[in-house]
Amino acid sequence: MPKKGRKKSGRLSRMTEEERLLYMQQKMMAEEEQNKKKEDMLMQFLKDKLAKEEQNSKMNMNKLNVQWRAVLREVKATELRRDIEILHQTFERVVDCKDHVIKSLIKDIDEAEGQYTHALRSHLQNIDQLLELQRERLDLLQEEYQQELDAIQIEFDTERKMIIEQSEKEMSYLQNVMLAMEQNTLESENEAKQEFQSMRDEIKNKSLEEKHSLRVLLEGTVEDLWKQFQQALKNYTNATEDRKIAFETLKAKDEKSAEEIAYQMKKLQKIQETITTLRNKIATHARESDEQNRQVREDKEVVHKQFQKLKGQMNQARAAEHSRLTTLTVQSNAALKQLNRVIEKGEQILRLAEMCRKLETEEEKVLPFYPSSLSDAEREEAERANMEKPSEQLAQLMLDYAALDQFWKRYNKVLLERWALDREKAVLSQDNQKLRVLLKQYLDGISVSDDVLTQHNSLLILNNRSNLSQKVAPQVPVTDKRVQRPVHNIIEAAHVVSRTL
Repeated sequence: MPKKGRKKSGRLSRMTEEERLLYMQQKMMAEEEQNKKKEDMLMQFLKDKLAKEEQNSKMNMNKLNVQWRAVLREVKATELRRDIEILHQTFERVVDCKDHVIKSLIKDIDEAEGQYTHALRSHLQNIDQLLELQRERLDLLQEEYQQELDAIQIEFDTERKMIIEQSEKEMSYLQNVMLAMEQNTLESENEAKQEFQSMRDEIKNKSLEEKHSLRVLLEGTVEDLWKQFQQALKNYTNATEDRKIAFETLKAKDEKSAEEIAYQMKKLQKIQETITTLRNKIATHARESDEQNRQVREDKEVVHKQFQKLKGQMNQARAAEHSRLTTLTVQSNAALKQLNRVIEKGEQILRLAEMCRKLETEEEKVLPFYPSSLSDAEREEAERANMEKPSEQLAQLMLDYAALDQFWKRYNKVLLERWALDREKAVLSQDNQKLRVLLKQYLDGISVSDDVLTQHNSLLILNNRSNLSQKVAPQVPVTDKRVQRPVHNIIEAAHVVSRTL
């Protein structure tokens, strides 16, 4: 070692300053590399060691977990076995309780079915009785209605027959009047025809005579005029030839118009004659027809009055029957509503009976009715009185509700028990109040506080004088800490074991 140091020191002494710095740098770099290699080797060794430790810790942890799991399985298995046994016992106990409850419920159901059948039978009997009463009432009303209807129908038939007979008489009278009028009209028509023929013949003869006389006169005048005319014609023809032709044409027209005027005059005369005759006939017929129409109108008014009277009577009868029918329908609807209310009330009573049946005790289920307190003689007398037919209406109504005797027995039993419980409750409440007063006096005597000092206390004596008073101490509330019971917190063992394990 001293040789190497010497060699180094000699080498350093022979080196220049730059070489010495370079050498020192190289030396430092070599040392750093060695230190890095050592650190790398140390890090690699530590990493390998850490990996081995982690692997070993994992293996140990797995072994511990396996062993701990086995221990926990055994503990849990024992706990589960114990819980299973407890659950099995509780299950058997619950099953026994359920079997007992089921048996009791089956008994209750059987008894309830018996009571239900009995109540249903009695209810159906009551309904049948009510229906029978309603049917009898409806039959009576139907009979009354039928009787009134028959009476009205008989009266209507009699009036109808009378009206038909009267109408037939009037129709026969009117037919006779019509036949008489037709005969009168035929006779008057024949007389008018005869008068017309005679008048026509007379007029015809007069017209022929006048025509013959006029023809003779006209022939003489025509001859004279014809001569004059021939002379004037000659003069005129000689004077005016043209006017002649126009005159001839006008003459022909004049002849034609004269013929037409004569024909129309004859026709007008005939028409005027027929008009006068027809006017006379119309006047006579109008007088006769007015008289007949007046009589027919009077008969019509009488028939119309009778018809209105019968119509009014029929409307009154119809209104009365309609009012009776409406009252009958209203009463029937009211009866149906009342029956529905009774049915709803019965169903409500049955539901309440089922609910009360669940609250009955075993004794009440076995003996639902209390034994009779009557003696044998009194019982026989009561039975004999029940067998007798009631004379009063109230007794008859009570006999109709004899099926509810068992119900009233149970109701009275429950009512008596309720009154007894109310009395017992009142007595117990008084005892409870007295005990509270005594307990408060005792607590006030053994405790010292401002409230106790201010109140009356029998044990507190100051200046040879007691603070006792005859007044009743105030009532201590149940929530007071002095009379309140201690509260114990209870924790189940299974919960503690599950938390600790």
